[in-house]
Amino acid sequence: MSFSHDVADLVARSNDPLHNTADWWQRIPLGDVCNILNGFPFQSQYFNGSGGAPVIRIRDVTSGMCATFYSGEIPEGYWVEPSDMVIGMDGDFNCRLWPSERGLLNQRVCKLTPQEDFLEKKFVSYALPGYLRLINEHTHSITVKHLSSKTISKIPFPLPPRAEQRRIVSKLDSLFERTRRAREELSHIPRLIESYKKAILEAAFRGDLTRSFREKNNLSAWETKPLHSLIADGPTNGYSPRAGDNPSGTLSLKLTATTRGFLDLSERAIKRLSDVIPEDSQYWLQDGDILVQRANSLEYVGATAIFRGPPKTYIYPDLMMRLRVKDDVLRQYLWRFLNSPDARSYFKNHATGTAGNMPKINGRTLKALPVPMPSELEMPEVVERIETKLAYVESTTSEYTRAVSLLNHLDQANLAKAFRGELVSQDPSDEPASVLLERICAARAEQTKNTRRGRGKTANARVAA
Repeated sequence: MSFSHDVADLVARSNDPLHNTADWWQRIPLGDVCNILNGFPFQSQYFNGSGGAPVIRIRDVTSGMCATFYSGEIPEGYWVEPSDMVIGMDGDFNCRLWPSERGLLNQRVCKLTPQEDFLEKKFVSYALPGYLRLINEHTHSITVKHLSSKTISKIPFPLPPRAEQRRIVSKLDSLFERTRRAREELSHIPRLIESYKKAILEAAFRGDLTRSFREKNNLSAWETKPLHSLIADGPTNGYSPRAGDNPSGTLSLKLTATTRGFLDLSERAIKRLSDVIPEDSQYWLQDGDILVQRANSLEYVGATAIFRGPPKTYIYPDLMMRLRVKDDVLRQYLWRFLNSPDARSYFKNHATGTAGNMPKINGRTLKALPVPMPSELEMPEVVERIETKLAYVESTTSEYTRAVSLLNHLDQANLAKAFRGELVSQDPSDEPASVLLERICAARAEQTKNTRRGRGKTANARVAA
């Protein structure tokens, strides 16, 4: 379903600070100061991955890079040059100044060209996303949301004095460059965190974290044991009947519920089945069950999580295996080891179906996994030290997430300040926005008159003929 509201009315009623304008600004329908070109339906039979002209498709608006090329005949007028503004007309309605090489404008992408005597292109790039987001929020759809160029043309766009537009753009460019550099510095942190996590687990299961504890208490050396000798039950594959609309159908975990090595019981990670599983079924999960992914990409095959939840509420899918152990400390120890670099490497090396199919491990492979085992007295110390160090890592992760969020809020605050007219100083010598609007209206009236005059000449020529 397409957008069916009056966009001007939505903007007037909006409380979003990104839709504000300064008192001395004007508003104007965006189509009055921009040319909007819809993309061309290039024939997909000529699409390929390497030869011909780059084609800008909807997904490329987000990435800023073309992954598709076109080797067919090229019509005139559908090129996008670097720094042209493009808008994705389906999905999230993303827009950007095109950052890559020249490309062809494909269908469901449009090009927006401001009349730069009146409107600074970079100013449009800063202001437009907030309006597209408002339209997207009020576009209802069963599948994919659609945007029309007609809706874009009716956006009541802010019109500051032309000189003020330039000052705003210059200031925002400077501020956004600062936050960009900060994000770039922060971007290294997730990789460092993951490396540190791996180093902690590697040291723990080599016995390094508890070496002094072991020597002080004169404990025995570690042994390597197969996993099957440590578990009370399993591994047992789950069950995957089809999902359905039955409101009383049983809830089942999806594969994503354990992919990160932690249990996720959010709505996105569970599904309701068409079947109602019997009370005595072996597939019901119990609190403390260990779930191991037996099929996924090589990066995630073997990902393990502990189920924490009420009994006989969820079952687990066929792509997982369940293990049960009787001891809480051993459960925690095995969970951490199964997610360690050594265990993941073992799963990758023993996975089958890696050429084109989803890599898999089976129960035999899982049972044979060699597990480094400390003494009974040392194991709780190993678990405690792992958890202490990883808790510190998690606090660092939280600080990183907060820092990124603050940068995002800072960008939005600077935009809101700009659109309130508070970001840059006012210059009394600026041509007022009201005069700029008059010039725009005069130019449009002249254009309309010339268009009518041209039509009249064409009609007279036909009569004379």
